[in-house]
Amino acid sequence: MNPESPRERALLVSVHRKRARGPAAALRVAEMMDELKDLVLAAGAEVVASRVQSVDSENPATIVGKGTLVRLKEETETLGANLVVFQNLLKPKQQALLEKELDVKTLDRREVILDIFARRARTREGKLQVELAQLSFRLGRLAGGRKDLSRLGGGIGTRGPGEKKLEEDRRRIRAQVRQLERELTTVRRTRSLHYQRRREIGFPVVALVGYTNAGKSTLFNRLTGADVFVADQLFATLDPTARKFRLPGRREAILVDTVGFIHDLPAELREAFLATLEGIGEADLLLHVADGSSDTMESNIASVNAILGELSFREKPIALLMNKHDRCLPGTPPQEGALWISAKSGEGIPELLTLIERELWFHRPQENGSTKHA
Repeated sequence: MNPESPRERALLVSVHRKRARGPAAALRVAEMMDELKDLVLAAGAEVVASRVQSVDSENPATIVGKGTLVRLKEETETLGANLVVFQNLLKPKQQALLEKELDVKTLDRREVILDIFARRARTREGKLQVELAQLSFRLGRLAGGRKDLSRLGGGIGTRGPGEKKLEEDRRRIRAQVRQLERELTTVRRTRSLHYQRRREIGFPVVALVGYTNAGKSTLFNRLTGADVFVADQLFATLDPTARKFRLPGRREAILVDTVGFIHDLPAELREAFLATLEGIGEADLLLHVADGSSDTMESNIASVNAILGELSFREKPIALLMNKHDRCLPGTPPQEGALWISAKSGEGIPELLTLIERELWFHRPQENGSTKHA
């Protein structure tokens, strides 16, 4: 997915077990394919078709059976597709075999997300995180075919290396990983000092969290008057951004925008991008922004809550915001305890600012006297 080359034409494929039956299972597959389509579009490709295959068991060599492979190859030729993207995570040898049989570039969901990350990172920290994620991914694939490694940009070699060459590659990548981790540690330490300084002078920290494309950056811009990149795309924000904003009682606080969450984020990416969520750990209040107009709202909220729990952030004060009310049918009820807002139109923003002030100074009574007023 090179921005310099003509737009790629992608055929999307998902394979699932037949034992996952019923309306809930069908809805889950549909949700995953919709999200995969959004990911591929965000990476700059055109989606020409989507195919879902139900199987008794996955083919260990190519995920799908021989008959399906033949049909997929025919479809790529008929539709002019030059890219096949699997929702399923592919092992290195599976990917190499699929590319050989289909005769087109074949990726899985992880590589699409990596591509988006590489496109969107702007700060030094974001670029370091992307490079670390890419190296971690490549390291995990060294035992497989070599074609995918050269495509991912390492220039490490192509065909048939012996064990000695593989071990040299592993050592080189591990050394690069260690260097990147040291650089990231320095960047994170500097940011932590910035947060500490803000707290010392009395500015509480509020962090926006939520599923990707829920409207966090639009809300960030609305509250702070900043000009953070906003797009109706997954992962429009990758780099953590912080700005000062004013509350109704003339108090000021720091607002942090964070990378959007996503279902089943691969382990390589979750570890590498944990730093983008470190602002959450410094926050006095979390604003969980959900897309109230989305059909997948409930499962998206559950995914965010699961990740917050995994990172031990569920103990923090959290306010649930149902965003994009302007897109909802009249009379649509919010989740219990949630506040309807529209970051785009400004609906509910005064009530939100009052809520933030109340929550911050309820949970930080000992700091009331030292907090700065404008």
